[in-house]
Formats: sequence, C-alpha cells, structure tokens
Amino acid sequence: MEQHERSNPRYPEGSVTRVLLHTCCAVCAAACTERLRREGLEPVLFFSNSNIYPREEYERRLAATEKLAELQGLELVVDDYDHEAWREAVKGLEREPEKGARCAVCFDYSFSRTSAYARRHGFDHFTSTLSVSPHKVSRMIFDAGKKYPGFREEDFKKRDGFKRSQELSRELELYHQDYCGCEFSLNEANERKKRK
Repeated sequence: MEQHERSNPRYPEGSVTRVLLHTCCAVCAAACTERLRREGLEPVLFFSNSNIYPREEYERRLAATEKLAELQGLELVVDDYDHEAWREAVKGLEREPEKGARCAVCFDYSFSRTSAYARRHGFDHFTSTLSVSPHKVSRMIFDAGKKYPGFREEDFKKRDGFKRSQELSRELELYHQDYCGCEFSLNEANERKKRK
C-alpha cells in the first residue's frame, strides 16, 4: 500500500496534536477541519476512496480536496485508488440500498486502510468526514470505526455541521458531487432524477 503526500504539513510533526482525517470529499472535509482546529487538533487529510466510480469522478473529487488542502494549509495524504479491490470487498452486496450492508462494508474497507496508515505514521487517533452527511448513519460509521484502535467518534453533522460544510464549499468554490461515490449510489441517484 503506497500513499503520497501532496502538500507540506502546516505544523512540524509533534508540535500540535495531529489527527488523521479520513476524507471522503472536500465539501464534507471543509467543516470537519474547521471544527477539529477549534478543538485544538491539527487534521491531516487522508484521501482513501477506492469506492468512487468512475475514475474521472475520483479525480474531480481529489482535485477539490487538493484545493481545500492548499486553501486551509492542510497536509494531504492520498491513498492508492483500487476500485477492483473495493468491488471484491463488497461482492454480493451490489443490490443493497444506500445506508445498507454494502455501506457498512465500504466504511470498514476505508477505515482499515486509514487505521493502518495512522499506526505506521504515529497518529494516536483517526476519524472520518463521513459523519457530516445527513445521508450517512453516524452509528453505522462509528460501529465500523470502533473495530480499529484510535478511532475517534466525531459526529460532525451535530451543531449544523452539514449546513456549515455547504456554506464553506460555496465560499471556497469547491466541486460538489451529487451522489455518494460508487456506481451503485450513482445508479440510485440517476433513478431518483428520472422519477422527478
């Protein structure tokens, strides 16, 4: 597993308490990083999203996350993209609805990679931007995360977290996607559009 640092850390290692932030997209991350900094923590973005389909969509979301990292002076680590490995992990769950068993396996897939990186690079804690979304069940996210040492339960949707993420994304002109990420959520989003 190879990761690549895309920007320099704002603070030298060890000068503040750093937390590894699994980052699904720039829109969600914007409010999460703001809140973590208010709590005296320095987030390091960990972009690990092998679920995103197609590859072009992955690249759009990565570019937006790079933009956010630059604007907020954040360190960004980019995990390898391996959609085929992710597909193998969720095999048999293709027909599950959003917020179902496939999502739980997807969270576990990403958190296993985030946790492994955190351990190898001296982070005591990691958390995820996923909980800021009203389209995600926080308890499901926390259940996936607590399997791994150092996971911090952060319910970022509390205190108007999602509203703040929308405000910041408009202010910073970040790319805003209209589906979760995988081809199955894309199909569901397309079906919803057709019904409207």
